[in-house]
Parts: sequence; structure tokens; C-alpha cells
Amino acid sequence: MTTETNEIVQTLTTESSPSVRPDYGSEIIGIIRGNLSPKVMQSRLEDYHGNDIAQVMEHLTPADRRKLYRVCTVEMLADVFEYIDEDSAGVYLEAMDIQKAAGVISELETDTAVDVLHEISKEKRGLIIELLKPDIRDDIRLIASFDEDEIGSRMTTNFISIRENLSIKEAMKELIRQAKQNDNISTLFTVDEHNEFYGAVDLKDLITADSSDSLEGLTTTSFPYVYANESIDDCIDKLKDYGEDFIPVLDNGNRLLGVITAQSVIEVVDDEMGEDYARLAGLIAEEDLNEPLMDSMKKRLPWLIVLLGLGIAVSAVVGVFESVVAQLTLIMAFQSLILDMAGNVGTQSLAVTIRVLTDENLTFRRKLHLVTKEMKVGFFNGALLSGISVVLIGCYIMFFKRKAAVFSFAVSGCIGASLVLAMLISSAVGTLIPLFFKKIKIDPAVASGPLITTVNDLVAVVTYYGISKLLLIDLLKFAG
Repeated sequence: MTTETNEIVQTLTTESSPSVRPDYGSEIIGIIRGNLSPKVMQSRLEDYHGNDIAQVMEHLTPADRRKLYRVCTVEMLADVFEYIDEDSAGVYLEAMDIQKAAGVISELETDTAVDVLHEISKEKRGLIIELLKPDIRDDIRLIASFDEDEIGSRMTTNFISIRENLSIKEAMKELIRQAKQNDNISTLFTVDEHNEFYGAVDLKDLITADSSDSLEGLTTTSFPYVYANESIDDCIDKLKDYGEDFIPVLDNGNRLLGVITAQSVIEVVDDEMGEDYARLAGLIAEEDLNEPLMDSMKKRLPWLIVLLGLGIAVSAVVGVFESVVAQLTLIMAFQSLILDMAGNVGTQSLAVTIRVLTDENLTFRRKLHLVTKEMKVGFFNGALLSGISVVLIGCYIMFFKRKAAVFSFAVSGCIGASLVLAMLISSAVGTLIPLFFKKIKIDPAVASGPLITTVNDLVAVVTYYGISKLLLIDLLKFAG
């Protein structure tokens, strides 16, 4: 192999995890860059999973990819494109022969085809769509008609649909007929004469049934379903709760439009988790490594402006307690301790609350229990850490700062009391803010980690300096 090929192979070997699956990158690259005849090359590549070939696509040169497109059948290429993200797939499709590109789009799952078409130029997209068969073109336009946050945008029309009043023999014939165009056959969906969803039949039950059995007896009429114009957020819990390979998607007239596959469910959940993670980090959307600088700045800037305002408020509160700091400069050394612990506790409560709020059936009683539990956890953890802090900080001030024992432990006691109160309040804040956002129909994930941390900084500053003033200056008359 060439030096360039060796470097790519080394990169692929580093990126892959041998404990998860073997690395076939070097073999695939060697086949593509070899001198085999097209027929032999195609035969060799057929032995690899589509995902294995997809993994090396970004490491191939444009000439290598063109060679791959010519050698592989549209079925092989479609299998590869199912494992490539839409952005990259659009780039690769742009460089492909128009006829072959149309063939690949025809073989893709309909929802994947729509996503890929969105990533290519309008001119080439139009040419590809014109080359598609009318039924495929209609399916793509149907899915493209839904907004990206609607579950209909993630469905596929690759499924088997039969009438609910067929005999077992007729149902088998219909299955064989439709299986030539649709390979998602493990579950068959039954409809009435108006194409309204009726139920589902397991393939195993159908092929093992006697001819004297009725299709009605094999049909599960309580099978889960979703509506195409429902938001993805609202559907996630329903999709996750069932272990079905496919979940039917209906229009508002209860007619069967398509299905959501298990793979699509995983992708939907992964996307939503990514969005929630982004919000928890104070972003308005996910980022990737190759994103332009200005796009990344736009995603981060809105929350940073909000947090700047809150940060100024925290600084202003510290300014209110300027006289306390002036008289007891030592307490400034421990401000970060109180702020950090309050922020950490608030973020922990936020994470727990966001997870609990995925249950749409959460009652007021359970919400109250959640708030109470988080406050108890905050209080008892605060009490434990407070006891440790009182002893360690008291000894530190007495031995290292050469202060009297009474003064040293008065200050550490003040810090301990502030720690308990700040952690208690922060637990409540980290729980109540997302509950409030949920109540007013705003995604609770926008109560992000940075927001909770900054709010708890404000709480901790008021608590710490307030207790310091009352206990150390007003009550014990310590100063200087």
C-alpha cells in the first residue's frame, strides 16, 4: 500500500474500537485502490457490512469514491448511505452520476432519502426527483411536507399493509406481493376499506397459522401508534416504552401513512438527548466540529448575554455587602467555596428533575415529593459537609492565619451555616425552576446548567454575606 493509504489505515485503526468490532478499513481501502476487475471488486465489497464501507468514505479521495460508485450496485450504495450522516451523504451524492444518484435515493428508507435530498443543491435535487418512480416521488413529498419537529418527518413508507377482512391464505399472498417492494415485513398492519388503521399482525403468527384460522384472531388491535403531526418531543415517551420493530404513523383521519422503525426511534431519542445536552450547556442548538465560527457564536451568545446580566447582578449584590468585606476581609477567601457547592448541588437537582419530567403523567403529589426529597438531600449533604468544613476551616484559620480559636471557629461556623442554607436553597431552586418552565409550556432543559449555577451564585452570595453580617459583625462584634 502507498504511504497515504497506510496513514489512513492507521487513522481508522486508532478511531475504531477493537473490543466492539473488527476494523475492516484497511481491507476495504485496499480493494478499492487495487487493480481488480469491477466484477471481482464488487463481489469482494459485498462481503462487508454497509456500515464498514461508510466508515472509510471520508478517508477516500474523490477519485476513489467515483470508482466505488461505478463498481457498486445502487442497492449496495444505498446500504452504505443509510450509515452516513445527511450532511456528508449530500456531498457524496452531488459527485455521483445523476442516474445512479436517483437509484440510490429510490433504495433508501423514505425518511433518510428526504434528509439527504435536503442537503444537495436545488438544481440536482429537482433532477433526481424527476427521475424517481411516481410512487416513490409521492412518498418523498409526503414526508417532506411535515416540519422537522413533527414525527411524520421521521417515518418511512417501507411497510406491509393488508385488509383486516382477508383470509389467512389471501393475507399470505398479499404479503408475498408487497414484500417485493418492502422489506420491513416482521410486522404487518391491517386497515379497513378506508385505509383506517385497524391493528397489527406478527409475521410469525401469520406463517404458522392454519388456513382455518381467522386473521381477526391474529390481529392485535391495541397496538401502539402515533399521529404524523404530533411533535417529536410528545412522542418520545410513547416510542421508548414499546419494544416494537415498527410503530404505525396515522394522519388525523386515522389513515395509515407510514411507520417509525426501531432505528428511527433510536435516532430520535439520540437527537433529543443531544438537544437537551446542548441546552444544559447553555447552547440553543447542537454544534459539531466542522461548524463555521459565526454559527457556533450565534448558538452560544444568547445565553451568555443572559448570564452576563445575572453575573452583573451577583457582582452588584457583593457590592451591597462591601462594608462586611471591608471589616472582615478574611471571609472573601471562602466565597468561592460557598458558590461552588451551591452551584454543584443546584445542577445535580436540575439533572434529576429533567430526567423525572420525561414522565408526562407526573402528578402534583409526585412533583411535591420530588421537591421535598431534593431539599432533604441538599440539607443533609449540606449538614455533613458543613461539619467537615467547620473543623477543617477553623483549624486552618487558627493555625495558618494565627487567629484566636474563638474567632477562627466563629468564622468557620458561619461558613458551615451558610453552606447548609445555600445547599438547601440551591436544591430547591434546581428543582423548582425546571418545574416552573414545564408548567408554562417551555422546555425545562432551557433551565440550563449555567443558568442554575448563576442563580445559585446569587443565592449563595446573599446567604453567605447575610449570615456573616448578622453573626460575625452584628452579634459577635468581630471586625478587622
